[in-house]
Formats: sequence, structure tokens, C-alpha cells
Amino acid sequence: MRAPVSRKLLAIALLGVPALAAAATPVKTGTAEASATALVAAASDLRFALDEVIAQFRRDTGATVQVTYGSSGNFARQIEQGAPFDLFLSADETYVEQLAQRGLTADRGAIYAIGHIVIYVPTGSPLTPDPQLHALAVRLAEGGLVRIAIANPAHAPYGRAAGQTLRNLGLWEAVQPRLVIGENVAQAAQFASSGNVDGAIIAHSLALAPALRERGSFALLPESLHEPLRQRMVLLSRASPAAVRLYGYLQSPSARAILARYGFTLPGN
Repeated sequence: MRAPVSRKLLAIALLGVPALAAAATPVKTGTAEASATALVAAASDLRFALDEVIAQFRRDTGATVQVTYGSSGNFARQIEQGAPFDLFLSADETYVEQLAQRGLTADRGAIYAIGHIVIYVPTGSPLTPDPQLHALAVRLAEGGLVRIAIANPAHAPYGRAAGQTLRNLGLWEAVQPRLVIGENVAQAAQFASSGNVDGAIIAHSLALAPALRERGSFALLPESLHEPLRQRMVLLSRASPAAVRLYGYLQSPSARAILARYGFTLPGN
């Protein structure tokens, strides 16, 4: 039987993760009602939306939550190795299904959102955002210098969707040498918003955040160009009471309203 990994060791391990890619958002409370902290592993496309949900959750319940953002594939591997998360919000439901098959979850969880991707272009870029990436295609055909950021397709669902989109538009071979790969979609967004690349294919939810909207523009990319980004959450086998409450809260009307405002399609809608 595998010995559980201590929360102290997890905290030490996370020190080496880039700040935006895996930033922890602690929410503290002194109420006796919250019997334990909910340790949450969340896909990085949730970086801004989930912060708002948790702030509201704290006001409504007084519970204690700590969130770490990163790529879904990396989190799944960490959970398999014993990382003591209570709740996992994946950007790809297959990672949750794999953990459930290994007996590491309370059940098979629930779909909480469908994600979407955009082409995001920082102010001053030679590109303009359009749904079929025509500007990028022209730039590549002309041999112009261009750099595009995407998340790592090997373990980031939004990176995989970006790769599928580029392939389906016939741009993959030409753009591949110009790609800048982020560890996750939040890092790819950071590359673009800072002006270090000419554009990025990122989560719609990140492009809608004020910090990015002030620095560039975007266009939604057709869902038909990539596999659906069905995002599933699940409680892990030894989830804390606070995590159980948060899991239920994420399915409440108030939480769903926040997710919808960040561009997610909600299950049942």
C-alpha cells in the first residue's frame, strides 16, 4: 500500500512551478464550521473564474480552500503518485476517468463545463485575430517572422486542442518551427499578454480576464476544428469535508453563473 504524501512535501514540490502556471490561492477563515482545508488541483484555464467562485464560496460558507493551477495531465500523474489533493478539476475528462479506473476517486465525478479556444493577439502584433487564422496563414506563406504560443499538447488539453486546430487548418507543418510551448495554457497566455510572442491559442476563459483584454484582442476558433474540451471534476478518495462542500457548490447557480461569464458552456445548457 502506498504511503500518503504529506501536505508539507507537496508544498515544497510546488515551489518550483512557475507563478502564473501553478499559483496557489489560499483562502483563510477562523470559523469552526470548516473542519479541514480543501486542497484543489485545477486546470489553469480556470485561473480567474475559479478565483471568483472560491471568493464567493468563502463568503457563503466560511470554508478554507487552497488552489493550485497547472496542466491537467501533470496533476493526474501527481495524484497517481500520491499527491494529497482533495478535489481535481480537469480540463479533459479522460484524466478523471483514468483516475477513477485506478480507484483513486470517490466516483466518476461530474462535467462542470465545456471549454473553448481563441486566437489571442497582443496589441502591436503583426497579426489580427480571425476564426480561420487567415492572418497567420498569410504571414507564414510570406515567410514573415512570427511566433505563436500554445500549451504543451503532451499534457495540456488546451494545447492538444490548439494542435488539432492548426492541423485541421493545414498550418501545423508551417507553424511548428515557430511555436513557443508553455507548460500549460496560462503560461501560453502569459507569453502573449507580455508581448513575447505574436499570438497564442489559449482558453477563452483566460482571454476574457481583464488583465488580457487590456493588452490585446481575440477571436473564437470553431469548435469543429478540435475535439470537445469536456471538463470534469472529481473528489479524490480521502476528500476533506471542505472539499465535499466545494464540489457541491461548484454545481450551484451562483458558481455556474461565474463560469458562464468566463465563456464556458455549462452542462445542461
